[in-house]
Amino acid sequence: MTRTIAKDTVSKSGETVKLNGWVHARRDMGKVTFLDLRDRSGLIQVVLVPSCLDEASKDLVKDIRPEFVLEIEGEVKDRDEKTINDNIETGKIEVLANTVVIQNPAKTPPFEIDKDTSVVNEEVRMKYRYLDLRSERMQKNMRLRYNVNRIMREFLHEEGFTEIETPLLTKGTPEGAREYIVPSRLHPGQFYVLPQSPQQFKQLSMVAGFERYFQFARCLRDEDQRGDRQPEFTQCDLEMSFVTREDVMDLVSRLMEKVVKEATPEKKIAQVPFPILTYAEAMEKYGSDKPDLRKDKNDPNEIAFCWIVDFPMFETLEDGTLQAMHHPFCSIHPEDKEKFMKGEDIMNIRANAYDLACNGYEIWGGSIRIHERDVQNRVFELLGLDSELIQSKFGHMLEAFEYGAPPHGGIASGQDRVVMVLANEPNIREVIPYPKDGNAKDHMMDAPSELPDKALREANIQIRK
Repeated sequence: MTRTIAKDTVSKSGETVKLNGWVHARRDMGKVTFLDLRDRSGLIQVVLVPSCLDEASKDLVKDIRPEFVLEIEGEVKDRDEKTINDNIETGKIEVLANTVVIQNPAKTPPFEIDKDTSVVNEEVRMKYRYLDLRSERMQKNMRLRYNVNRIMREFLHEEGFTEIETPLLTKGTPEGAREYIVPSRLHPGQFYVLPQSPQQFKQLSMVAGFERYFQFARCLRDEDQRGDRQPEFTQCDLEMSFVTREDVMDLVSRLMEKVVKEATPEKKIAQVPFPILTYAEAMEKYGSDKPDLRKDKNDPNEIAFCWIVDFPMFETLEDGTLQAMHHPFCSIHPEDKEKFMKGEDIMNIRANAYDLACNGYEIWGGSIRIHERDVQNRVFELLGLDSELIQSKFGHMLEAFEYGAPPHGGIASGQDRVVMVLANEPNIREVIPYPKDGNAKDHMMDAPSELPDKALREANIQIRK
């Protein structure tokens, strides 16, 4: 007999079905036992009446506990009107079991899976993440994440984008965040890094003539952990040729309207079109470049988007070093380009950059890029890079600009943060299947961990103690 999932039993009253799933809860009422069986589609009530069970099944009933994996065959029956449960999709029917097979028993979980696990110690949740993910809230969050990704992918397909996968082993470049280093076994003394973003590859994909690129990119940054940051995260990464700032902003605005409407139809967007503020206006009025413009911050279903534009191109660190506020590939605001090339009033030069904020979080960030070698060289020089370092780290990019690089721009989401906001969760760990903790540690896999001496020798690594 073919398996039937819980929600599909609703239309099978009077039929015999086979169910597989986990015991969510058990209730004993005299000689009759009621089980809530859980599968990917939800819950269904199974009734175990001794007189209806075969002999082998009767002996098993006493052993069944929550989280046991069962296979059950039985007849779908309509519930009495008094016992209908409107809280579940299958609440009008139940399955009267004929046979029960324990496919796998289960130890008592370290926390109650049928309750909200957000109150459980987070380190325990991380260690037993595969159990935490069984809970209703976490299942809902992961399915929301999938739906958001699916809607975005379908939208971008309809808009003529090509999905292109870029390398995870690449070259180290001084773009901003600290990178994870990967030693090369085949090239002793040389190293790859794991990408903090596909920035150069997506721009080179524009030089390659694809015009509209996207991917759901895994990005890695070896940063000190704080707030809602993770050492590895996902972004929906876009790049477009022959576009203006307004073109990119319009596309992402339409994309996010579609995501909210289809993935979370209960939510309402506060204002369409999305408001646009300059960086200076946002800082003066709200003291933040990611303002929360909700009218009622206690309403879990209000979504307030806001575009922030005209960011400063440069900022200074505490030691006085100049750095790019976003990254060194942002183009200069058209009105400021002449001043920039002359080296005048550098700290008031604006980048042709734009961020999308939502409910007080930055969820997308992008810019129109530099596509001319002399302008890109000038940015690198202002950032203190000498000609040898520029050629060593970015020579491939600068050379590509000499082969007909089109004007182009792009943007990337903080995909984890997008889902976090839509799910009304307090941090991104609640919407990432297998996150690290605040110290970049994976308690479930016990990573990072030491390597055996043989592996270190093969990778040409010596550990200094």
